[in-house]
Amino acid sequence: MKNTITGDRYRAPALDKGLDILELLAKQPGGMTRAEIVKAMGRGPSEVYRMIERLVARQYVTRSIEGDRYALSMKLFLLGSVHPPLRRVTAYAQPLMDEFARETLQSIHLAAPEAGQVVVIAQASGPANWEFRLRVGAILQLTPTSSGKTLLAFLDDQRRKELLSGQSQNAAAETEAVLQTLHDELKQIKKDGYRISKSGQLVGVTDISVAVTGDDGNAFSVLTCPYMERIQDNEAATDHGDIFSVKDKLLQLAEKLSMS
Repeated sequence: MKNTITGDRYRAPALDKGLDILELLAKQPGGMTRAEIVKAMGRGPSEVYRMIERLVARQYVTRSIEGDRYALSMKLFLLGSVHPPLRRVTAYAQPLMDEFARETLQSIHLAAPEAGQVVVIAQASGPANWEFRLRVGAILQLTPTSSGKTLLAFLDDQRRKELLSGQSQNAAAETEAVLQTLHDELKQIKKDGYRISKSGQLVGVTDISVAVTGDDGNAFSVLTCPYMERIQDNEAATDHGDIFSVKDKLLQLAEKLSMS
């Protein structure tokens, strides 16, 4: 897992090694042994061992009780959780999202762009017995998901290209190709002010997504309700609204969170 970034003007090999280890462990929920880390990174054992021990000392990585496996600690998550802009957005949004979930009996999540992807930063669930929800920290792809497409629809051309280019090393060519493919769909989402479509990931779920925008009109996050039509408790479900009334409530919530 050697660093693939080329042409860097300012290089910091030690920092790169540490980040490579963190990114590698982030994809391994069961942890890895030192030998596995060395093999995956393609580096010398001594330099990898030293870096692992420093990450353990700084509490970014934990060592198993047996001492032969390493895994990410919660430190990165905690650092991200206290990042001031993220904390302010989620602190304000959470009670409003909780109210939405109670009123509609549907779950809801708030997602924000991050390095060519979309990350769930807040989530709320209603009191119903059945639900579908995404966990906080879940990473979503831009183009296959309702959250990603809605986010792209409410960005200007420059920001849209910058966000899409984070998905690929062949940024320019692939970004243009993606934008051409999505052009009509993104234009329609922007015109409607929301997106309602069957989930591309789960049968029986209809995603409703609306953008949360800044004072410049660009989206900085997206609210998505994975709407589930209930067969049982139809009377209760009707009392809490059909998909279109849920969409209207979601638009109202987005308006409260938007700065425009």
